[in-house]
Amino acid sequence: MSGLHTLHLRDRVIETKYDAFVMGIVNATKDSFWEESRGGIERAFKLIDEGADIIDIGAESTRPNAKYVDAADEIKAIVPIVRAIREKSDIAISIDTRKKSVMEAAFNAGADILNDVSALEDDEQMAHFVAEKKIPVILMHKRGTPESMQKNASYTDAFSEVNEYLKTRVAFALENGIAKDKIIIDAGIGFGKDVRANLDLIAHSGELLGGEYPVLMALSRKTCIGEITERDVRGRMVGTVAADLLAVLNGCSLIRVHDVAEAVDSLKILKAVKNAGWSVK
Repeated sequence: MSGLHTLHLRDRVIETKYDAFVMGIVNATKDSFWEESRGGIERAFKLIDEGADIIDIGAESTRPNAKYVDAADEIKAIVPIVRAIREKSDIAISIDTRKKSVMEAAFNAGADILNDVSALEDDEQMAHFVAEKKIPVILMHKRGTPESMQKNASYTDAFSEVNEYLKTRVAFALENGIAKDKIIIDAGIGFGKDVRANLDLIAHSGELLGGEYPVLMALSRKTCIGEITERDVRGRMVGTVAADLLAVLNGCSLIRVHDVAEAVDSLKILKAVKNAGWSVK
């Protein structure tokens, strides 16, 4: 992967000079699994200062066993952060929600991207809304709900099963009027998957749907990183950076992270090695 990378938003195109966009996580909920990602306006501007390309704001945890959150509560948590960012920055803002009413409120406040862990399945009005407003959408693979997903986490062929599911959701998006250049796919690391399945997807990230769509990988401090490194959530930053870099080398073009500065540094090193003329493959 080389050259300038772009993403088409509703009203503009954003670029990154590195091999992947860095999406910084702002969890506007006390239920997220990594407490340092919890916060609001102050955390968002910290991540912008650290070099994030995109700020991803969510107010409903999707960790294993997480509970459903009412749309009104999501809106109350998310919209003030979006408005505060828009007063000072034109950075791309992604909204991590499954609900059309939440996305609509955030969009009206200035948000740009929908990050839908249900891949447009949970709210029948969502696809029409994002198509009409020309909002880019991230379609993620998962099994079941956050409450049940880890009860069925083994696969015969993880890549093929995930690939087939994403193919059907992309087809659904296209059939509902969402433009091809507005679709991003996400393998759903940790969502109803065991370690082997996660590793398969990291190793083949760029091959999903034949490389026709940008691939986002969300590995940051997840359980699979802990199972491999034998570290709790506080000790998983280095493992996360290593896994993200491998995913980028294997073709993913967005990484969703808690630790933005470290992710950016790793991509700077990768760029420097390539610019010096050495192969990384």
